[in-house]
Amino acid sequence: MTTIELTPAMRGFILHWGEMGTRWGINRTVAQVHALLFISPSPLNAQQIGEALQVARSNVSNSLRELQSWGIVRVTHALGDRRAHFQSMTDVWEMFQVILDERKRRECDPTVATLRTLIERAKGAKGSKGAKGSKGSSEADQLTCERLTALLEFFDAITGWYDRVRRWPLRSLLRLVQSGDRVLRLLDGDRESRGQGRAKPSNSAASARKSKR
Repeated sequence: MTTIELTPAMRGFILHWGEMGTRWGINRTVAQVHALLFISPSPLNAQQIGEALQVARSNVSNSLRELQSWGIVRVTHALGDRRAHFQSMTDVWEMFQVILDERKRRECDPTVATLRTLIERAKGAKGSKGAKGSKGSSEADQLTCERLTALLEFFDAITGWYDRVRRWPLRSLLRLVQSGDRVLRLLDGDRESRGQGRAKPSNSAASARKSKR
């Protein structure tokens, strides 16, 4: 079995990716296993991963299951070796699309569903004539409903935009990102032109007002 020798650059990336993983809410070992597979020139088995990262086999197994559930690591096999080997996605754009899809499914979608339920509950409590509670609790439900509705509208707008963009071919998405500066300049120019139009009245309008006086 080939032992993985980590270069200083490889080790630095793995350590940094693990640190960033904790900031993104991902287990450090999960992020380090992903980093190793991402920069590995060939698929690795669990033993190779554990030895390279000096991590217990159980932690490696749990991390691999988590990465497979995210859809960014897959199982592959090598000739003459019955052990499972693991390989990461290497197309960065495709990989981050998969990650965003999964985060939306795990985080945004449940939040939207919960907000809808809570808004309906608050509306029901506010409109129930026989509900127990003081005027203060009714006002609190109204305020809660207003705040949660604003939050739901935000999530609906963001997720709706993401769903539309996600259906674009990757090539079209790349063109949009690469043309970002031109789009921003166009929007800034349009905003400036509208601002200049409202900044001061034209000479003819000013003369007309003077003549009325």
